[in-house]
Amino acid sequence: MAIDYTNWWKQIEPLAGAALAGMLIPIGLPGYAGARKHAWQALLNERFGVDGWRIDHYVRGQIVPFNQAIAEYEQSYRVYLHNHPEIAEWVAAWCGNVYDDDRSNVYDDEYLQPHTRQNHYQDIAVRRVIAELVDDPDWPHIVETPVEECDLVDLNDGAIYHAPRARGMRGHYLLQIRTPESPGFFLSPAVVPVHDPKLITVHPLMTGWWLNEGCQHLSVESFWQMSKVIMVRYDRFLAAGAARRNPLAGLESDTT
Repeated sequence: MAIDYTNWWKQIEPLAGAALAGMLIPIGLPGYAGARKHAWQALLNERFGVDGWRIDHYVRGQIVPFNQAIAEYEQSYRVYLHNHPEIAEWVAAWCGNVYDDDRSNVYDDEYLQPHTRQNHYQDIAVRRVIAELVDDPDWPHIVETPVEECDLVDLNDGAIYHAPRARGMRGHYLLQIRTPESPGFFLSPAVVPVHDPKLITVHPLMTGWWLNEGCQHLSVESFWQMSKVIMVRYDRFLAAGAARRNPLAGLESDTT
């Protein structure tokens, strides 16, 4: 039987062809999405179908799903704050909440954020770790706080923002954790090192803002961005035809 390599999967037994849908393969490292998050999703949905792709992460020699990778991200913040009590106690004493790119970040408690313009993880990690310390007897200066909404002074511009108080944060300031210009840069994911050196990855052709700030390629941000891998169903990859040579074409990274 003659088989044409350009569409061989259409010429084999139907059961064998159908089984290809159960295979996921890596097709590239996308880098930083930032504000292009929804543009990425739209492009990949069009190219491979809504159910045909996902972003996984390379962690200690294995490609693992989001929930495993984000646990490593959070653990980096946990270790860093435990090792730097002066930072944890300052945030707890003087801040009421923290955010990344938008003040509305204070309302997000989960790392999966389909509704946001861009993902924000560092503020959630800080809130979670500080909340844990409330229950830790080794941290007597970080105490329970009332569940309330309160007026907080944004250290960026002095604006008053009515926001929920994060557990364990008893202060009256709202702290942005983002760029070197932001007041909370000392907790930027470019400043916080990854907690396990086995998580450090490098790519000779990948560039990004996180490689120019803080501890650069040693940071939790570097781990997060450089470990991303686009996984695609093999049947959808085959159906892309000649585009298989450059399956991430058009998926530009955000440089801001």
